[in-house]
Amino acid sequence: MQPLIGVTGRPKEILSAGADVRSYVVFHMYTDSILSAGGVPIMLVPTAPNLIDGVLDRLDGVVLTGGGDIAPERYGQGRHPTVREVDHERDEFEIALVRKARERKMPTFAICRGLQVTNIAFGGTLVQDLPSHGTDGHDVIGDDAYHPHSIARIEPGSRIADIIGAGDHGVNSIHHQAVEDVGEGLKVVGSAADGTVEALEPEESDWDLLAVQWHPEFLGMRDHSESHHLFTAFVESAGKYRADR
Repeated sequence: MQPLIGVTGRPKEILSAGADVRSYVVFHMYTDSILSAGGVPIMLVPTAPNLIDGVLDRLDGVVLTGGGDIAPERYGQGRHPTVREVDHERDEFEIALVRKARERKMPTFAICRGLQVTNIAFGGTLVQDLPSHGTDGHDVIGDDAYHPHSIARIEPGSRIADIIGAGDHGVNSIHHQAVEDVGEGLKVVGSAADGTVEALEPEESDWDLLAVQWHPEFLGMRDHSESHHLFTAFVESAGKYRADR
């Protein structure tokens, strides 16, 4: 059986029967990438922390998707005026989810906000607004989101380097926040030329976490081979997890 991959949903107000209704969505770029890599995607919506183990019992891997900003109060800071789309229910769920995934050593692919959630879950902090710190060029949107327009330098010996190679790689950049202090048990394995953190991995080798600040699911829609390799490696790891448990 193909690996079953839980993909976190993004809250969105959708017009239904004349009124806006709180809903959850997953962009097709995530699900298409997982399907192409041989996995079966299942959307995850916020669940009470005491129910997360029951959810993970049924899964072989987890993708933490992009989206709105995480509440700065969760990492001990006041709120910068540029912080947007905060959803406390989603924050609570995803932080608990990634902690549980780490306990189980479940393969995890954390993308953009997902990388930031992972960092915060283990005690890290964020730069709340890169432009306010004099760091520009990381919030390119529109059609450019589908094409490499920035560089991430991947460290030799990292899990990501094993998949796509060490050195400079063309990536996209669709974020206004970034890692500041690195969470406990995590290490930086990819950076932009200006020092912005582009990739994290766990210090321990028995948790297969890929955490990237860029969006390989967008790049993959333009047949970006390195993005496909990342999803394939993740789904293969989830398949091994399934076989071994």
